[in-house]
Amino acid sequence: MQILIAKRAGFCFGVRRAIDITFDIPQEDREGVCTLGPIIHNPQVIRRLKDEGIEPIEADELDSRKVKTLIIRTHGIPCQLYDTISSRGFRIIDATCPFVKKAQDYARLLAENGYQVVILGDRHHPEVKGLVSYAGPDAVVVDGDSPLEGLKPKVGVVVQTTQPIEALKKLLSEIIANTREVKVYNTICSSTALRLKETEEMARNVDVMVVVGGKNSANTTQLAKLCEALGVRTHHIETAGEIEDAWFAAAGKVGITAGASTPDWIIFEVEKRIKDIGGISPDGKY
Repeated sequence: MQILIAKRAGFCFGVRRAIDITFDIPQEDREGVCTLGPIIHNPQVIRRLKDEGIEPIEADELDSRKVKTLIIRTHGIPCQLYDTISSRGFRIIDATCPFVKKAQDYARLLAENGYQVVILGDRHHPEVKGLVSYAGPDAVVVDGDSPLEGLKPKVGVVVQTTQPIEALKKLLSEIIANTREVKVYNTICSSTALRLKETEEMARNVDVMVVVGGKNSANTTQLAKLCEALGVRTHHIETAGEIEDAWFAAAGKVGITAGASTPDWIIFEVEKRIKDIGGISPDGKY
């Protein structure tokens, strides 16, 4: 049984930057260091940070905790919340992904120039909640399946960075039919697009796909849904401990991909577990 590992599996630039920022805080300076929400969507990494004395807290806990340093999560936060914490006297370390920052800037620019901002994404995702705060009172959030209603003559579009390009194309075809002027900022992270493309190519050439990453990770869930849609046996796991031998019965090739918030050590443990079942890894990555 051959094991193939996606070349882009694991941390993207924005996640690696945030994790490096956080772990690089000297041990002697970690008293009162917290992240505002989970810094990334990976429970195992969050657990390691807790072991290092860095805990995630929510905004409503700020008054009850002795916070000295507050790290802003990769997904960003609403601008009103940023203003609030800036006035509290905390040391603030902003680990927002630069690509998310750019999407926030575009949302604000569109609103300032009189565009009704349409945000493509999951309205419950922290990144999207942040984008809404920059996009003005007329902002609309759509998930690709939501009906478009009440659009104004001037519409500007920004996108949650982990959305697939196909969803943006579909949305734009609908907007063009319902308004007169459209300005689009394609804020999809290139890493996301390439990871999806690579995963699709791999899934078409294996018997089983193992998708590794947080169950609460939007981009990891998208990878799993993509593989399932292609008809390949797909298993979305967070750790190697979830793997079952029976998954690989009669499998000649197994593909491993992972979301942008999945650390290398978890991917390595998954590969090792599949090797123990009978897998063989070729040199290099897929």
